[in-house]
Amino acid sequence: MSENQNLLAEQRRALILDEVRRRGGVRVNELTRKLNVSDMTVRRDLDALARQGVIEKVHGGAVPVVEASTHEPGFEAKSVLELTAKEDIARAAAAMAVPGSAIALSGGTTTYALAQQLLDVPDLTVVTNSVRVADVFHAAQRPGGAAGARPGAATVVLTGGVRTPSDSLVGPVADQAIASLHFDVLFLGVHGISVEAGLSTPNLAEAETNRRFVQSARRVVVVADHTKWGTVGLSSFATLEQVDTFVTDAGLSAAAREEIEEQLPGLVVAGRTGDTGA
Repeated sequence: MSENQNLLAEQRRALILDEVRRRGGVRVNELTRKLNVSDMTVRRDLDALARQGVIEKVHGGAVPVVEASTHEPGFEAKSVLELTAKEDIARAAAAMAVPGSAIALSGGTTTYALAQQLLDVPDLTVVTNSVRVADVFHAAQRPGGAAGARPGAATVVLTGGVRTPSDSLVGPVADQAIASLHFDVLFLGVHGISVEAGLSTPNLAEAETNRRFVQSARRVVVVADHTKWGTVGLSSFATLEQVDTFVTDAGLSAAAREEIEEQLPGLVVAGRTGDTGA
């Protein structure tokens, strides 16, 4: 695969992680052939992924880490995962934002990707508990930014609260602010989604803040890549019955699609089958 020779390290590592998770483990020699890079490059990538805590190195290769339900990765660790999937999801979800509406974006790397796609939707009022999401809009509105002085730039409300490892603001201050508002659409990133546990997160305070988001929204759109299906965090904050639409990527298996379609009124699969997270 000579087209992979010039991949950025982050993109290459995302491909490796996706392969590890999809197959349950890979060998170094398989990755060198697939990526058309040296043995040393692959080993450096595996070292970097192991430091992030997302894989475990074994003799001759790597296997996925089985995470505890309380494990909460940081924003930087998650931001390099499933890149293409998140971009596909973001484009599909952005089409659901109506100009002039009031929307909410929760924390997470997928909602961060979505924020960048929403810059061209005029006259939005955006409420978020994500420092990263707010920064996207604020940066675009500075002199020389993507929005500049252009009419129709979004009005952004950032809730207060205590910062989590994923750069979300949670706790009583955030909860009170969100509970007093009403949104046309909530775009919600999740740690995990399953039939049994619904929507879940490893962070108890974030679970309560997300619960308030769901209660304040007329429509709930979950944006999450295929690796989140079947994952269960420590605390559930919503049932599948409270979700109107699930936007995910083409990496979702056919069996999972059938299961989701039985549970949810709306499933949007973005991207092309066979695309990877680079």
